Amino acid sequence: MDLKYIEAGVLEIAYFEAGPRDGPAVILLHGFPYDAHSYLDVIARLAEKGMRCIAPFLRGYGATRFLSDDTPRSGQQAALGADLLALMDALSIEQATLAGFDWGGRAACIVAALWPERVTGLVSCGVGYNIQDIARANDPAPAEEEARYWYIYLFHTERGRASLSHDRHGFCKFIWRLWSTSWDFDDATYARSAQAFESPDFIDIVLHSYQHRFGGIPGDPAVADIEGQLAQQPSITVPTIVVQGTDDGVDPPSEPASIRAKFTSTYERRVLQNVGHNPPQEAPDAFADAVLSVAGWTDQKL
Repeated sequence: MDLKYIEAGVLEIAYFEAGPRDGPAVILLHGFPYDAHSYLDVIARLAEKGMRCIAPFLRGYGATRFLSDDTPRSGQQAALGADLLALMDALSIEQATLAGFDWGGRAACIVAALWPERVTGLVSCGVGYNIQDIARANDPAPAEEEARYWYIYLFHTERGRASLSHDRHGFCKFIWRLWSTSWDFDDATYARSAQAFESPDFIDIVLHSYQHRFGGIPGDPAVADIEGQLAQQPSITVPTIVVQGTDDGVDPPSEPASIRAKFTSTYERRVLQNVGHNPPQEAPDAFADAVLSVAGWTDQKL
């Protein structure tokens, strides 16, 4: 599938597109350390059903580039949300279903929470409500949970920068295996996505993302207003399906009552057996079905 490019906000965004241009739009958003190739099989299924599919490379990944050298290389949540909204504006997409995992799920949640009039439905992975509560980020967690976040603590150190700089591909491939223990991907599948980690901004964006979410580094002043709104932990008022994998090594299935309460519209939780952290690539049929279900709830013409 050929890449397309469009200027949107502070970026020139590279993205895949398939399906009829007049079909209901769905924007498919990847996470760390993955890329838009996570969605190729999902795109094929949704395009066949008449949906216009857009799968961008996030800031710091692949051929997506900053338009100015002066723009801070921020990986904070507000920047990801702003990028997604800018992409929708640039593509003249008034409304879309948003679907994502990891960083992509966070961007989708942010736009769904702050600009619900632009979102017809949401598919979000992991715990589902992926907006960070930075004010409480340093509250202690159970030891088992703390252990899962070893990479975040490493990324707060110069050793972490050196580790990622020295062997980003070995590091990211290890993460793939650790977070999806039952996914038997081959070297070619990883290598296809690993090209995206060669972006000159990848390391800076990754480190900023994981440091900022713990309040350890300043954010981009240009998105301070969005970050302030996210600090209020806004509810998500659009129809939502949460997808979780039983074998997710970093975000195992759970549904805390406080998180469930954040979703105030039609809601469903689907737990996928033998699936890890990357549901669209590990279980494309199930992920595509979740997107189609949400689209059906909102009576989109498929």
